[in-house]
Amino acid sequence: MYAHILIATDGSELAARALDHGLGLAKALGSAVTIVTVTEPTAVLGGGYATVAGMTFDPIPELLEAQETAAKNLLATAENAAAAAGVVATTAYVNDSFPADGIISTANSVGADLIVMGSHGRRGIGRLLLGSQTNNVLTHTTIPVLVTH
Repeated sequence: MYAHILIATDGSELAARALDHGLGLAKALGSAVTIVTVTEPTAVLGGGYATVAGMTFDPIPELLEAQETAAKNLLATAENAAAAAGVVATTAYVNDSFPADGIISTANSVGADLIVMGSHGRRGIGRLLLGSQTNNVLTHTTIPVLVTH
């Protein structure tokens, strides 16, 4: 039924539930799996902002490195969970993208025919029905989306 499942994760508890559900579904169907995480664009205040703010160093490279390290660690943990579930999974890290855009573009590029994601991630607080990124994925893709709670 689903030959390739894309599972989106951001490290939240709800994303972990989506990962578990997606891996279980993939195991039952014998589907290929890609696990993706996305880091959002870093707000840059413009050239020379460090000097204007009285800083002697530019913190942006350290921030970007920390984001990448965290994303890679998150994906390694997810890949280990897949292996423990008996599923072979590939991972994808999309940086400097809004999460919904990164999820959709990755799903399209790997040929996914199902996207699995949690109803709320880190940005879900204050949302009444669905997280903003989940809603954006649902609104802007033609690929079926399985939303977990």
